[in-house]
Amino acid sequence: MITIGNCSGFYGDRFSAMRDMLEGGRLDVLTGDYLAELTMLILGKDTLKDPSTGYAKTFLRQVADSIDLALQREVKIVSNAGGLNPAGLAAAIEALGTRAKVAYVDGDDLRGRLDSHPDALTANAYLGAFGIAHALEAGADIVVTGRVTDASVVVGPAIAHHGWKRDSYDELAGAVVAGHVIECGTQATGGNFSGFLTMSPQARARPLGFPVAEIAVDGSSIITKQDETGGTVTVDTVTAQLLYEIQGPLYLGPDVTTDLTSIRLEEVGIDRVAITGVTGTPPPATLKVAVNSLGGYRNSAEFVLTGPDIDAKAAWLRDQLDAELPIGPDYTWSTYRIPAPDSPTEEGAACILRLSARAADADAVGRALTAPAIELALASYPGFHVTAPPGRPSPFGIYKAAYVRRDRATETVHLPDGSTYEVPSPLAYAEASRTSAETSREVTTRPTGATSRRALGELVYARSGDKGGDANLGLWVPQGRPEAAVEWLLDTVTPEWVRELLPEAEDLAIDITPLLHLRGVNIVIHDLLGEGVAASTRFDPQAKGLGEWARSRFVDIPEGLL
Repeated sequence: MITIGNCSGFYGDRFSAMRDMLEGGRLDVLTGDYLAELTMLILGKDTLKDPSTGYAKTFLRQVADSIDLALQREVKIVSNAGGLNPAGLAAAIEALGTRAKVAYVDGDDLRGRLDSHPDALTANAYLGAFGIAHALEAGADIVVTGRVTDASVVVGPAIAHHGWKRDSYDELAGAVVAGHVIECGTQATGGNFSGFLTMSPQARARPLGFPVAEIAVDGSSIITKQDETGGTVTVDTVTAQLLYEIQGPLYLGPDVTTDLTSIRLEEVGIDRVAITGVTGTPPPATLKVAVNSLGGYRNSAEFVLTGPDIDAKAAWLRDQLDAELPIGPDYTWSTYRIPAPDSPTEEGAACILRLSARAADADAVGRALTAPAIELALASYPGFHVTAPPGRPSPFGIYKAAYVRRDRATETVHLPDGSTYEVPSPLAYAEASRTSAETSREVTTRPTGATSRRALGELVYARSGDKGGDANLGLWVPQGRPEAAVEWLLDTVTPEWVRELLPEAEDLAIDITPLLHLRGVNIVIHDLLGEGVAASTRFDPQAKGLGEWARSRFVDIPEGLL
């Protein structure tokens, strides 16, 4: 068994987590994920100002603080914090004067090599785990990478420890699932968890503990956390993370295709959940590439509408501005906050009308936008005011996914002794397409009898997030509730039902994947987020709250299930 901890789920996570994890209990390897799709865009902008940057500087500071402790405790550190410049990060770590042996993995950077995106700011193939494994086998104490899949920083150490081969598909798939669970840090231990009220006050009072995966030679694992930390690890907290940011029943990776329908979860102790039964098949013949491009400039103005006649006030303002705003920019109007009737406070009687604008030219969304908005201060609806003076235009990025043949990316390991190693290609490839196939399920006999119009969240938990411009929504029936509720959920959720539940998705393509053994369904709403978080003008551009919105919506639920 190998014990692998996580100390970061995103660039900006708890700084003390690396030292906390090293001090908190026995580990073989400590990992950290720093690279979201948005992070790659941010790092790309950094390199425009200074080409020597492009990596997660926080990680370097964490290593400076904790490397001596890691060496003392013989804990390896593996992270994708290298971003766009793993060589630069490795050199910066060595410049700390540490005796740690540092290796890095690159070959993911395809900028200037994609015919479909010649002007991309960043273009990074999702590499796998075997380069990391080779670096560890060669004696590296720290391995930093560019863009690898999030789970690879966990799978790589497991490969090195257990000696798995390229065709150890079930074992690799099991490690991928363990890696997916712990990659986002405390989201596996009670963070962003619909069932947070089931956690004890003591569990919520302390900072949530970061997760740990104990991975066995057969690829099975136990997810846990260190003692004396906040949060909890249950089948439901693990399920929440398993349903996060997936695209269907097949989880396609560079090393293995993981069958998510094969996962089995079991609580085997306090804060200990076993993951077993995971099966894998060869990976696809292509690599996914995350492409970020500069899309132009955007700006916004927020108008406060107070008291009666809200709709009429909004309509008058829109008519006034439509007559003055320049033709060309892409304008989006949205409202949020519903005024309360007979509110005892002015704030409670107000809602916000937001105007967002995007254009290729900064001037088109600069004073050309803000001047007409402010000039209406004394000439529009009663009670006119804005939340803040309109700001200057800011650049935005556009995210797109591309796919390339394996030979377009040469995964290379740079070892502590100065030598290099080119990672060989997989032994075989799957015949399936690069996108996960949608699954279907025969509808069983639904519960009969009276129904009650109730909030969906009275029966199910949810977790949601983004994948480029698509929103991912996982719904599941928590442990302790009847199997009939699971059957009802799986039989009820259809694309049409989702469109009724979430009217914003009315005209969008929707994929549904039932995951019976996880007691839930995965829903992908295509294009809900437009061109990705960096370009989206949606109120919640990463769909983080989409699941809780879904839980707040009223649906007809059989009374026998409540």
